[in-house]
Amino acid sequence: MNFTRLKQYYYLKFLRIKGEPRDIALGACIGAMIGTMPVMPFHTIGIIATCFLTRTSAMAGLFSSLVISNPFTYIPIYYISMVIGNFITPYEVSWTKIHRILDVIISGHGFKESVQILSSQGSELIIVMMSGGLVLAIPTAVVWYVFTLRLFLKIREKRRQKHILREKKKKLKKKKKL
Repeated sequence: MNFTRLKQYYYLKFLRIKGEPRDIALGACIGAMIGTMPVMPFHTIGIIATCFLTRTSAMAGLFSSLVISNPFTYIPIYYISMVIGNFITPYEVSWTKIHRILDVIISGHGFKESVQILSSQGSELIIVMMSGGLVLAIPTAVVWYVFTLRLFLKIREKRRQKHILREKKKKLKKKKKL
């Protein structure tokens, strides 16, 4: 499979999302925030539920989450969340513990097994990872919102200009026929 073509395909699908630019940007912001949080088995559920409740674009949220949280970025996101969480909380979590959990989650076990493993780890791990993930997710989501809003405002303006140009051409054709 050609990775460049696949990337281009999803990029074009993202650009063709319909809706208000602010709704799309907020959906993308939600996707970026949840995608940055270390709650891997719950990303899709959380994004769809939050976007539904806020009436924003779930597709933009899912695409943003895919860009931010993918097999190439899981380990850095979890590691940075652990480092930040260890720094801001009184608890200390080791990377070996997180790495074992990630191996089980990524290995393709079912949703039920992933939840059981996460729930059996204790509250310290959850507190450290969630607090570190939240500190990491907030600036990521803000930057993602601004970027996506500007992108879709620009796309909307280009579509509007294209529509105006099309209407002018139609009027010129009508004048020439008369």
